[in-house]
Amino acid sequence: MASQTRATALISLLVALGGFLMGFDASVISGVVGFIETEFELTKIELGWSVASLTLTATLAMMVAGPLSDRLGRRPVLQIAAAMFAVSAIASALAPDFVTLVIARMLGGFGVGAALIIAPMYIAEIAPAEQRGKLVSFNQLNIVIGISAAFFSNYLILKLGSSEADWAVALQFDEWAWRWMLGVEALPAVLYLVALLFVPESPRWLAMRERNDEALTVLTKVSATPEADLESVKKALAEEAELFNASFIELFRPAMRLVLTIGVSVAILQQLSGINAVFFYAPMIFEQSGIGTDASFMQAVLVGLVNLGFTILAMALIDKLGRRPLLGTGLAGIAICMLLLAYGFGSASYSFKDADLAELPEGVDVAMIESVQDKVWNSDVAFREAVTGLLGESVYKEHESALVSLAIDANPTLILFGILGFVASFAMSLGPIMWVLFSELFPNRLRGLAISFVGLINSAVSFVVQLVFPWELEVLGNAGTFFVFGVVALFGFFLMMQILPETKGRSLEELEHELLKA
Repeated sequence: MASQTRATALISLLVALGGFLMGFDASVISGVVGFIETEFELTKIELGWSVASLTLTATLAMMVAGPLSDRLGRRPVLQIAAAMFAVSAIASALAPDFVTLVIARMLGGFGVGAALIIAPMYIAEIAPAEQRGKLVSFNQLNIVIGISAAFFSNYLILKLGSSEADWAVALQFDEWAWRWMLGVEALPAVLYLVALLFVPESPRWLAMRERNDEALTVLTKVSATPEADLESVKKALAEEAELFNASFIELFRPAMRLVLTIGVSVAILQQLSGINAVFFYAPMIFEQSGIGTDASFMQAVLVGLVNLGFTILAMALIDKLGRRPLLGTGLAGIAICMLLLAYGFGSASYSFKDADLAELPEGVDVAMIESVQDKVWNSDVAFREAVTGLLGESVYKEHESALVSLAIDANPTLILFGILGFVASFAMSLGPIMWVLFSELFPNRLRGLAISFVGLINSAVSFVVQLVFPWELEVLGNAGTFFVFGVVALFGFFLMMQILPETKGRSLEELEHELLKA
């Protein structure tokens, strides 16, 4: 029994390395946006596009990843994803212009979409019911480890850029900082490709293909009752085959109404909570609180560590407390923290004092700033518009962090607390629970198709959030943007407490019978 538990955990960890690459690939761009905005002279929408382009192709990948894995197998699709991660990292690092960078990032998006769908699906299909929540959460754990690694890697490369060490100078960490940030992902991508060679195919997929001997061989390694588990899977597949052949239309039949409503609602809520706006633009958000570039990268590392710590806590509790209590508590926390952020930024004011003039960065016209000395702006939008009008858009973009740091009068500790509290609440709820629910709610034969569909919706909403977030900050301001996220989370709390059943501790076949009957 112990050896089978260890084997299941090891296989799940290897597969979940795809989550690490997904988290790293998605979040590493947070350290890059400030560099490429000035180097390529991007508008706010172009800046959003540099971030969201990966999610666009991830969305497309989700449309085909599930059905493709039903045809080819779970493992081959994950191997293709690993190769795409590696190629994308190298191409992004070498990109000579904005268009090439976007194309390279879009290639990585195909890997993200496939890994995001197939890794938790595979783990759910190999894990016993009593451990499924914890093991599927390995994927979310690796996503947050990847996010943390990306934040730390970005900070380390930024510090190496200011280092005078001969090797750092020779490798041009200063001039090529953002290229190094993007390129280092190639190393874990190659490692994942090798690790997948030691992973067996999903026993449920093998049973779907009537390769029962191979399915039994795999189940013998991971289950104490392999014959009974195989018979249970075969029975469920046979019952479904008697009813219909899987097609997209079947997702919308009346029996699927409850599970599809829950799946779509959770998929939308996860992204409209603002999580990817925070993860993909963390240094930019912290710079808006006036702490400067280096400190903003360091606080982004804190975001990753808090995310990691509370994800581990969620994994420890998810099969004890259940999905519903964690999700409700997390959504309430998200709403409170987002509204706190709206208050923190909304109460800030901006003004240049006499002492600030001597600290203006080189390249900023002191006389222009002198002309508005002691003038007070009560919002970041008004401040940005006024100073951009004085200095010009290119100069303001280049020195935005320094100018905001000098002018702002806010409570950066309150803002840091709000962001870290938000990340902790998300990591305890929508982060790991969404993918656990996706792997549990849908019937066996429709699981690949259904997860692709709700994953598509999740990714599409994520794309929109990432694309418009810089524009939102520019037009609505920090306070208005976070207020919207807070209201959405509050609505989501009441909705989920109304429709979400508890799924812990029940087999996939049992859940299928009960939920579809309901």
